[in-house]
Amino acid sequence: MKNLKSYLFSIGLALLVGLSQNVAQAQTEITGERKEGAQVIIITGTASGFGKAAAEKLVAKGHIVYGGDINVEGNKYLNDIGGHALEMDVTDNAQVRAGIDRIISEQGRIDVLINNAGYGEFATIENINIEDLKHQFDVNVFGYARLQQAVLPHMRKQRSGRVIIVSSVISKFSLPMLGWYASTKHALEGMADALRQEVAQFNIDVVKIQPGAANTGFGATAFARLEQSNVPEDYRAMIDASVKSLENNFASAPGAEDTAETIVEATELVNPKITYITANADEIVRLRKEMSEEDFYKMFSGQQ
Repeated sequence: MKNLKSYLFSIGLALLVGLSQNVAQAQTEITGERKEGAQVIIITGTASGFGKAAAEKLVAKGHIVYGGDINVEGNKYLNDIGGHALEMDVTDNAQVRAGIDRIISEQGRIDVLINNAGYGEFATIENINIEDLKHQFDVNVFGYARLQQAVLPHMRKQRSGRVIIVSSVISKFSLPMLGWYASTKHALEGMADALRQEVAQFNIDVVKIQPGAANTGFGATAFARLEQSNVPEDYRAMIDASVKSLENNFASAPGAEDTAETIVEATELVNPKITYITANADEIVRLRKEMSEEDFYKMFSGQQ
């Protein structure tokens, strides 16, 4: 029981506020020369969370923003603020292609792809439903691939472009109940690093955004799936305690603002960094780099 309490306490600190990081460090500081003029941008997952906040900011700054989402009603606000709402299920090849074809028809180019659509389904490694697991990969990984395959031919023809991959700090490590979700983010990191090297010759940048825990409504879906999962009683105490801790973390975590602002900056900078860490996650990433693997995971298990 002592180890469980220590584990929950450590998770709370690590994912909520980056352990010892103070409020003054919470906002990501980005400086540099900006591109001039309006850019044509496609963002996925714009009905809520990071995607919605970023879309609103980019439209307000005069960019031409198309937002794709499966939530048609929730995405209609884009049309009202000067953007363009697209019905887009990222698991549907036809919808993805139709959306990109519309942008090219109307604008003649695509300058930035912001791959953002995704969701979490928390479960133990043993007990997740395989069909649910396939769907999580279909959205979180293959959905990114579909957008890239549809957009990159146009960027190669232009000899310019930028792909922004919204990943997660959980791509740097993993935790109980988050393992399969983390695996989708680890996959994105490997894909993005290879893609950057492949398309640099065409003057196409690839940028990664790695947020920590954020209060965007993301947790509601993830927890609902976990609570509905059919797991043996052996796991129940750990799951119940972890859900309570993680719910508290998400409830107290920063909103989408910091990450959305970073997405805007990464869109507009002439020379962006490869990776931006947001939502107070800098300190946990630093610890992961500096600590041995054994010590890092002992910290979460309460063995230190």
